[in-house]
Amino acid sequence: MNKWFRKSLVILFSIATFGLVTPPASLAVQDKPSEDSVSKSSINDDSIEQILPPKVEIEELPLSKDQVLINLLSEAEQKSFIKFGDKIGGVIEDEFKEMIFPKMEEIITYYLNVEDDELFQQLEVSKPSGGTGEKIFHIYNTITGEDVLRFHVRRENRPLEGYWFNFHYHTYHDSFQSHKDLGSIYWDKNTPPNWMSYH
Repeated sequence: MNKWFRKSLVILFSIATFGLVTPPASLAVQDKPSEDSVSKSSINDDSIEQILPPKVEIEELPLSKDQVLINLLSEAEQKSFIKFGDKIGGVIEDEFKEMIFPKMEEIITYYLNVEDDELFQQLEVSKPSGGTGEKIFHIYNTITGEDVLRFHVRRENRPLEGYWFNFHYHTYHDSFQSHKDLGSIYWDKNTPPNWMSYH
């Protein structure tokens, strides 16, 4: 007997007897489930996992020296402009990009190429300091927490000339003692605003 026809009879029988009499057992018996329904209903999470290939955990490959260098240089430039803020950055941006930053790139590239291959993976660029502090950024080892390169800018008030920004760097090779010049950019006769100043 058709499934829908049997269900209809059960409903009619229930209505006619106001649900007081149970429909005959012959109407309640269901057809044997088809093979398709058996195979579908018997599939559970375990059997799905057996069908699917095992999950492959993708191990993060270490960055190449070139990738680390690109990341460091990009971050170094960003941190420099964060340091300047737009009040100073808007005035010295072009000279910084033409004169100072190429020298910074040279130094960072040289450092990365001469250092131990295991160390370069752990290098990061620190945040700049605001106010009148000199720190543009430091490149440091994230495992030891120790600086390897320090890039600074000092304000100089030269008599009869006005204010200049002197860019320089220090390395860990001499415990950051010597002051290695990168160049200077003229500001104005007036006192420059604080670093990280915005309009």
